[in-house]
Amino acid sequence: MPGPGYAFFGEEEEKNILEAVRHWRDASGALGAPTAPSQIGRFEAEAAARFGARHCVAVNSGTSALLTALAALGIGPGDEVIVPGYMFVASLSTIVYSGATPVLAEIDDSFTLDVADVRGRIGPRTRAIMAVHMLGAPSAMQELRELADEHGVALIEDVAQACGATYRGRPLGTWGDAGAFSLNPFKVITAGEGGFVLTDDDRTHQRAFSFHDHGFLPGGVEVGDGDLLFGLNLHITEFGAAIARAQLGKIDEVLRRTREVKRAFVAQIPDRPGVRRRTLNDAEGECGTLAVYVFDDASDARAVAAELGVTVLAESPKHNYARIPGLPALAAGPQSPAPFRASLPASAAASYRPGALPRTDDLLGRSIAVAIGLSDTYLGAGFGATVRSSAEQIDQAAATFRSALDRVLPSRS
Repeated sequence: MPGPGYAFFGEEEEKNILEAVRHWRDASGALGAPTAPSQIGRFEAEAAARFGARHCVAVNSGTSALLTALAALGIGPGDEVIVPGYMFVASLSTIVYSGATPVLAEIDDSFTLDVADVRGRIGPRTRAIMAVHMLGAPSAMQELRELADEHGVALIEDVAQACGATYRGRPLGTWGDAGAFSLNPFKVITAGEGGFVLTDDDRTHQRAFSFHDHGFLPGGVEVGDGDLLFGLNLHITEFGAAIARAQLGKIDEVLRRTREVKRAFVAQIPDRPGVRRRTLNDAEGECGTLAVYVFDDASDARAVAAELGVTVLAESPKHNYARIPGLPALAAGPQSPAPFRASLPASAAASYRPGALPRTDDLLGRSIAVAIGLSDTYLGAGFGATVRSSAEQIDQAAATFRSALDRVLPSRS
């Protein structure tokens, strides 16, 4: 299965979908829009409550959630947004489409932003830092929050891969000025497609709502206090929200089982020279959807990956900056790869080409991800276990992984 939420589909999702269908059927003879509480409105209230945020705006994808967050925070042409070189391409494309310029930063052993490197990249045009919580685990949010506050810039969280994770007991998506989530099939919980934005700030919420709904103010009113915006139509559907509500109600159970499977798997992989698990900024707060192993030698990582039928993380086409050809093309000539915006100066191309982030290149080239609750070959996680795996199946996956290690690192076993 893609993400662990799929394993928990059941009567609750069906009930909510049928409720939406029956409501539409019963309202089909009425003039105007249906007046009963919508699945969307209920999801927004329930998500805000679950994560401890004042506001939630539900949208049609995680990409739309990121774009909405950028618009809500006033990020635009002339601005720079610092973003890790290991992310999903949507983190970059939304910055590009906002009119701002992405500034790539190194990751550290947690596979999230290296705070020290971010500090060195803050300049006079920096307007935001985008923390991407990759592979189900949190970035160093306390340090990033302090850094953003020190320099007076916004902090945006891309929580697409880490819904439900926490940092120091606080939910991800609430450390930043805005948190963007995805509900697509490869996420912790899913609506098939969809996303949402969390924020505690009233003005940010108003701008997010207006941007996702043709410039209307919260509540769907046309006149009132707030910034005037040309908005888009980025709504999640009633059916998507119906499924999302049911999945949200199960998120603690989803995370409990995912973490249980991960503990059972990693307990069977003893420490050994030549390979180690990645650093976690908060081991208790991570989702547990993946177990990432970092090898001392890139050739060993590739050999083990080949034994398992997967690839090292560097080979992921749209997660590794060095494999996103649209990046250097932003500054490659008169024809921009991003419609609606001009090319960047040619001098910017060097900062986007492979080799621009040597530490990120090194880490990704020496690492593999074992699937736990999330199976995504595009991410490199095509071997492992799922939340439906029996104890025997988890044992077998661990034995297969140990055998691959033994064959590749025999003198160090």
